[in-house]
Amino acid sequence: MTKSIAIILPAYNEELTIVDTMKDFFSVCPEAEIYVIDNASKDRTNELARAAYLDLGCKGKLMEEPRKGKAAAVRKAFLEIDADIYVIVDSDMTYPASDLPKLLAPVFDGRVDIVCGNRHSSGVYKRENKRPMHDFGNNLVRWLINTLFNGSLEDILTGYRIMSKRFVKNYPILSDGFEIETEMSIHALDKGYSIIELPTDYRDRPEGSFSKLNTITDGVLVIKTIFSIFVRYRPLLFFTICAVIFAVLALAAGSFPVIEYFQTSKVTRFPLAILASGLSILAMLSFAVAAILHSLAAAQRFNHALALLHWHDITREK
Repeated sequence: MTKSIAIILPAYNEELTIVDTMKDFFSVCPEAEIYVIDNASKDRTNELARAAYLDLGCKGKLMEEPRKGKAAAVRKAFLEIDADIYVIVDSDMTYPASDLPKLLAPVFDGRVDIVCGNRHSSGVYKRENKRPMHDFGNNLVRWLINTLFNGSLEDILTGYRIMSKRFVKNYPILSDGFEIETEMSIHALDKGYSIIELPTDYRDRPEGSFSKLNTITDGVLVIKTIFSIFVRYRPLLFFTICAVIFAVLALAAGSFPVIEYFQTSKVTRFPLAILASGLSILAMLSFAVAAILHSLAAAQRFNHALALLHWHDITREK
C-alpha cells in the first residue's frame, strides 16, 4: 500500500542550512512532500527555499506562518497538510536524513503512532551539546515526565519525530514555542498512543549557524513547563500536596494559640490564630480544586478516547 509522507521543516532564520536540509531529505525520500514552514524569518530563508523547490523539483511547497514560535509553525502544518505519515525535523542540518528509513518503518507498518529519534543512545548529543544548563533542564523534565506518566523515554526534547495521521489529526497544539516537543510527548503518553524511540545521529550546527535557544529564557520555560504538567495532567497530586503543606502549616501556627488557651484560658496570639484559620481555608480550597481538576482531566481523557473512536469510524467510511 502506498502511503503519502509529509516532511515538515519549521524554519526561522535558517538561510545557511535550509537548502542543504531540503536536499538531504529529498535525496533519501524523493517521493515525500517537503513543506518548509517559514516562521517569519528575517533573512533569506524564504527566498532560498523557493529557489530550492525549483532546483530540486520536489513535491510540497513553502508555507508562511507570521506568528513566531515553533509551535505556531507546526500547528499550521498539522492543520493544512494532509498525509498518511508526518515527519517533523529541525531545518538546521543537525539531524541526518539517512536515518529516516529506519525511523519511518514502524509508523509505515502501523505498529506505532510515534517514533522519536533518540540523540542520547550513542552519546553523540552529549559530546556535541555545548550548553550544560540545557542538559540539566532536559534531564529534569525527562525524569519528571517519565515518573508521572510511567514512561521510559530518553530524549523528550528531540526535534526528529515521525507520526501517524491518527496522532496528528487528534493532537491539539496548545504550546507557543519550543516546548511543543515536551507537550507532544506528554500528550502521547497521557492519551495512550504507542510511542517508541530509535537511535539517530546528531550533528552540531554548521559554522555560522546559531541556535535560537537561550539559557535564561529556556530555564524559565522549563519551570513553566513543569508547573503546567502538574496543573494540566496531574492536578490531584499537585493540589493535594499543596493542601497537605497548608494543613501542616495551619497546625503549626494554630498549635500555639490552642496550647495557650488550655494553659491560661485566654488567647493573646491573635495573629497566629488568624494565620492558622487562613491556612486551613487554603488547605480545604486546594483539596477541593484537586478533586475538581482531577475529574476534569479524567473527563478530557475519556472524551479524547471517544473522539478517536469517532475518527476511526470516519476513516473506515472513506
